[in-house]
Amino acid sequence: MMKILAFGASTSSKSINKRLAHYTAGLFNDFEVTAIDLRDYELPLYSEDYENDKGFPENARRFHELIKNHDGIIISLAEHNSNVTAAYKNLEDWASRFEGSTWRDRKVFLLSTSNGKRGGAGAMKLTRDIMPWRGGNVVAHFSLPEFSQNFSDNDGIHDEDLKSQYLEQVDAFRKALHENQDKS
Repeated sequence: MMKILAFGASTSSKSINKRLAHYTAGLFNDFEVTAIDLRDYELPLYSEDYENDKGFPENARRFHELIKNHDGIIISLAEHNSNVTAAYKNLEDWASRFEGSTWRDRKVFLLSTSNGKRGGAGAMKLTRDIMPWRGGNVVAHFSLPEFSQNFSDNDGIHDEDLKSQYLEQVDAFRKALHENQDKS
């Protein structure tokens, strides 16, 4: 069975991006899903000096192993000042130090949300632009604006137009993963 890793790129205990990522992962019952909380992967700020003096922190190793052991990745990007969170960027920096590729050519479904009208569009654009350079194959993406108005944990996305766009991306991610499986 193919495996999906899902997480919100935030360390907030009330992360709406974690809620969106985990909800989305729940739509893939034909896959084995691992839903994580970034708070369980706390790391020191990456520096070459730290790496040379102390090596890799255990949480960086654990995260790298998760990437290696999953076929697809669902990430919902939190946005801080039109950029990704410092915690996510730091995790990505540590993960890039293993074998030179952060995402190891995995299929990626990028999500973003916020309570604002742009739905984390700044973080989404930056990540979509740079992820291929870091070994991620973005095969689906979706930004959900005004999370509190447009989403509930039980029903998902309320707005029919947004829901339709979202489900198209869910299907695109599923199709890309199955195509990958067919090549194996």
